[in-house]
Amino acid sequence: MVPVEDDYAFTRPEGKVSLIDLFDGRRQLIVYSAMLEPGAAPCEGCSMVMDNVGHNLSHVNARDTSFVFTSPAPQNEIVALQKRMGWNARWYTDHGRRFADAFDAGKGFAINVFICNDKNGIYRTYFTTARGGELFDTHFRLLDLTPYGRQETWEDSPEGWPQTPPYGWWRLHDEYDT
Repeated sequence: MVPVEDDYAFTRPEGKVSLIDLFDGRRQLIVYSAMLEPGAAPCEGCSMVMDNVGHNLSHVNARDTSFVFTSPAPQNEIVALQKRMGWNARWYTDHGRRFADAFDAGKGFAINVFICNDKNGIYRTYFTTARGGELFDTHFRLLDLTPYGRQETWEDSPEGWPQTPPYGWWRLHDEYDT
């Protein structure tokens, strides 16, 4: 466990909040630092995570855990995207990527887990990025069960099986042909 010693400010439509506020009164917090820069198109991969997290985090909340998204985009852009995609998970603006940079997201994404102990403060207890983010992607676990798998070129598949380059097939869920 690594202590969190700096203060971090975020914004919600209701106004500014601190890192402790992201816990929402719970002892544990999972933060997905998403790739949504001001004025930029949303990241398909981060959007898939939001799709897979679902609309109801009550099972996670019931175990004294909050789950939130952060990104540098302003709230008006975040709220518009949430409305378009039907997402309702809490999503905070991380001004200038200060939090994301401090917690190893770089220019990509990161997943960080924290615990808050009233006596001792906030500690980071887990971090992952890159392929570690797939733990949220139910669609990958489902595709991995099928004979064709993910159908990506890195897979060891028989000659003639369908395959495309990784990431090339990803879309926002409302952009697939139906």
